[in-house]
Amino acid sequence: MNEIAFDSRECGSCPIRHRAVCARCEPDELDILNNVKYYRNYEAGQPVLWAGDQMEFVASVVKGIASLSQTMEDGRTQMVGLLLPSDFIGRPGRDNAPFDVVAVSDLTICCFRKRPFEELLTTTPHIGSRLLEMTLDELDSAREWMLVLGRKTAREKIASLLAILARRDASLKKRPAVNGMAFELPLTREAMADYLGLTLETVSRQISALKKAGIISLEGKRRVVIPELEILLAETGDDVDGGLIP
Repeated sequence: MNEIAFDSRECGSCPIRHRAVCARCEPDELDILNNVKYYRNYEAGQPVLWAGDQMEFVASVVKGIASLSQTMEDGRTQMVGLLLPSDFIGRPGRDNAPFDVVAVSDLTICCFRKRPFEELLTTTPHIGSRLLEMTLDELDSAREWMLVLGRKTAREKIASLLAILARRDASLKKRPAVNGMAFELPLTREAMADYLGLTLETVSRQISALKKAGIISLEGKRRVVIPELEILLAETGDDVDGGLIP
């Protein structure tokens, strides 16, 4: 893990500025945040936090992806979430980390010293309101993911994950999700298997099937192209038009 001096990056040029917890901050509020922030880099596989660790900071994911996992008493581990760019790590008011947070890819996070950040929540309404909105979005995502894991077929799970990643990538680039869009897959197939509760062989087989059907195409190992977004969304099994099942 490497720490970068907090003044080495400007908030105005931050790639997640429009989606992060500071998205609604005025210039004077950003100046206050600058005084309590610093950056950390992690290589793929490095732990950011272990469950039970004392929380000295909260943070936003700037680049890369991290996993949220929970370990049972007998050592079994379940990945319970993914942290993508602009997602928030930690919970103000909680002293200990509830989950293991591990870098899935090379990871950069923007850290805020925890106690000063908690104080800012009471004095800077824009931060508190944005954090509440992000928390509610996270709750919606968790409920959506319960459906993915509990009811969907292997093909629908893969399609759902690709759709989620594609739309997030478009949002971070301030572009609409459209036909022909492309993005870099931030997860290995092993990580996808862990997250989706599938075997590596099943993940590889389903990706190959989606490619063969022309629903996606691959450029190299990680770049995914979606020729027609609506066709991919149809593969998720979701009721995209809101109509009743005939």
